[in-house]
Parts: sequence; structure tokens; C-alpha cells
Amino acid sequence: MTLTATRPAAARSDRRAAPPRRRGGKWALYTLLSVISLLTLGPFIAMIIVALSPRGEPTVPAQWPDSLTFDNITQVLNASGFAEWTLNSFVYSAVSVVVILLTSSMAGYAFAKKRFPGRDTMLWTFLATMMVPFQATLIPLYVLVSDFGGADTFWGLIVPTLANSQAVFLMRQFILGLPDELFDAAKVDGASELRVYWTIVVPLTKPILATLGVFVFLWHWNDFLWPLVISQSDATRTLTVGLTVLKTEELQWATLMSSAAVSAVPCLLVFFLLQRYLVNSIAMTGLK
Repeated sequence: MTLTATRPAAARSDRRAAPPRRRGGKWALYTLLSVISLLTLGPFIAMIIVALSPRGEPTVPAQWPDSLTFDNITQVLNASGFAEWTLNSFVYSAVSVVVILLTSSMAGYAFAKKRFPGRDTMLWTFLATMMVPFQATLIPLYVLVSDFGGADTFWGLIVPTLANSQAVFLMRQFILGLPDELFDAAKVDGASELRVYWTIVVPLTKPILATLGVFVFLWHWNDFLWPLVISQSDATRTLTVGLTVLKTEELQWATLMSSAAVSAVPCLLVFFLLQRYLVNSIAMTGLK
């Protein structure tokens, strides 16, 4: 009886001693992750500080500014062409997101759940285009678009970027994990292919559509090379190209950093609005 009573007490003491060690390990991990996060956010924080520093006064990394002001951001927002560049970037990104999500989800559904001759060959040929750098096709693409009258136009800016093989691959891999029984039941009920796509594929792929939408928006919002080549006036010039024009005017660093900070706001808003879907997408990657 004595031994029986002693062992549970020792076990209880061991269990009581374990949590502090585990808590210490968690705090060490949290501290390490916090330091890494600060190092990652360092350039962004420095950009914000420079953007809010008075023009002509010392700022980071030389020294901490004596005061902060929103005059630089106000100047950028009132700059000639900035509002038009921002609108052009939004149109370029939003239209691309809608079209790419629509076409890639349809193509992903076809490659994942349909059987037709040459399906695999077509898929891998399409995916092989990801290995070709965009710089290699830039000049032929510009010549082709220009011959069709697409230079310095919105359709010439948007259409060549809509064929996204990476988006098709991601959608195809996600749809492969959906149960075939759902599609078989829809066929038994007499549902058309469009109805199957709209009532089954789209609702079940909302997490990956939101994730892909964020990626596509960021890709196009930050795109520089193609808009630089195809846009020749403020009417179609995007924000990234417009900031380069401001830089050539030898403006102060505070103004340039203010422009970069303002241009980053839409990306942050899109991420925070769709953050819930991003988390759901990551959580569902291991589920059947």
C-alpha cells in the first residue's frame, strides 16, 4: 500500500515539473520568431519612418528623426498622375484576378475530372511554359501586341498576362482532392457541366480561389516589366512604372518612400480581407 501510494505521488510531481520546461521552450521559440519577424519587417518599418520624416532632415539609418509628419504622403497623393496610375493599377490587377480565377478554375476542373484525348500531354505542355523566362518572350510578345494595335492600351496591357499556367496547376491539384462521388451524383441528377462547375466546383474551391486571388493581385499590382514596355503614357501607366518616373525627377528619398508606402496599402488590405480564406486553404491541404 505504501509503494502504491508513493508512485502516483512521484508521477504527479514529475507531471508538475514538466510544464515549466515546456513553457520555457515555447517562450524561447516565441522570442526567436519575434526576432525573425522584426528582421523581416525591418525594411518596411524603415520605409515608413523615412516616409514620415521631414524632408531634408536626418533620418534612419543615420539617426532617429526628431519629428514625424504626413506632408510627404500628402504631396504624393496630390502629385500629378498619381491618382491615374493607382486607378490603372487597380483595373489591371482586378480584371486580371477575375479572369484568371475564372479560366484557371475551369481549366483545372477539366484537367482534374474530365477524360479526353491528349489531356495529359496538353497539361504538361502547358506547364512547361513555366520554365521559359518571361524575358525570353518579351520582345516577340511586344511585336505581336503592337501589330494588333495593343500598344499603350488596356487590352494590350491585360490580355497577354491572362494565360497563367501556375494558376491552372494549383487549381487542378486542389480539385483532384474533391470526391468523385459528388460529380457522379450531379450527373445522375442530370446537371449540366456549367451547373456542376458553378454549384460544386466553385463553392468547394473558395479557399484556394481566395489564396490564388491574393497571389494574382500581388503579381499584377507589383508587375513592372510588361507595363513598362507596353505603356507609353499616363493613360495606361501603372503605379510601379509611375514611381519610376518620379524617381527620374530626382525627388527626395522621403517622397519616394511615401510613394512606395502608399502603393503597399492596397496589397495589405487585400491580404487582411482574405486572411481567413488563406488560413482555411492551408488547413485543408492535408484533407481528402
